[in-house]
Amino acid sequence: MTPLSECVRLACLWEAESRKVGNVHPGASFANTTVEDFRRSAEAIAPVFADATTQPVGVTVRRAVEATQAAVGQNTNLGIILLLAPLAAVPRDVPLREGVKSLRTTIDDTREVYAAIRLANPGGLNDAAEQDVRDEPTVTLHEAMALAADRDLVARQYAQGFEVLFALGLPPLEDCLANFGCVEAGVIECQLAWLAMDPDSLIARKCGEEVAGYVRDRVRAMTLRHSGIRTLKGRAAGRALDAYLRSDGHRLNPGTTADLVTACLFVALREGILKPTDPFPWITDEWLPNG
Repeated sequence: MTPLSECVRLACLWEAESRKVGNVHPGASFANTTVEDFRRSAEAIAPVFADATTQPVGVTVRRAVEATQAAVGQNTNLGIILLLAPLAAVPRDVPLREGVKSLRTTIDDTREVYAAIRLANPGGLNDAAEQDVRDEPTVTLHEAMALAADRDLVARQYAQGFEVLFALGLPPLEDCLANFGCVEAGVIECQLAWLAMDPDSLIARKCGEEVAGYVRDRVRAMTLRHSGIRTLKGRAAGRALDAYLRSDGHRLNPGTTADLVTACLFVALREGILKPTDPFPWITDEWLPNG
């Protein structure tokens, strides 16, 4: 059984190392963020999650954000931490899919998470009509997330018991070794599956719902018409999409989707669907450059 902290560390590293469209990876950096920032962040938060089953969810979130700030001085992983904290809180002897549905949170969890969000100061954070993170909370963390579920995919996972994560995100990872012989291609397929389902929350906050919907529609066309990265035409469409997503600085970075992919990787590692020893790199000259 892979230790919980190693599941977190490796999920974060595999997501960061994979050549996903529009995101930071070894072959693509942003003006103020490189893959090394994500590597250091992964190493920083992993020890915090060793205690995730014995401490409140909110404490795990706050401690992990503090560790990230100490390591890299910027927000590289708030969405990841918010997703992993409830998943990691489920005891190892409890089935994860059912355990995370039945997990209960408190107002104290909300208070800790609000403090963590203020510390991370994520891009595109706007005022909320109810339970704004700058105010004193009066509801549980699950209730607060339900209020934001219509505009944020991370919050929606709490509201829906993480069911979509298991139903949509895991299949590409379960099939990746059989289909491609490596983990990285499965990570890319997982990203495309999420992007094809819903507009990315970070793109929507920064650029508006119309732009986020356009990105979703391009991915749907890529996956439906060309079978995604499984065909030459699909890989060419993916490279064109990547160029578009990088055409305006990093405003079109599908960052929320990257967080969801990391959560899927964590689940796959925790449940033994993937193992740390599985081959990772996708060896191909027909996709995005790797460094």
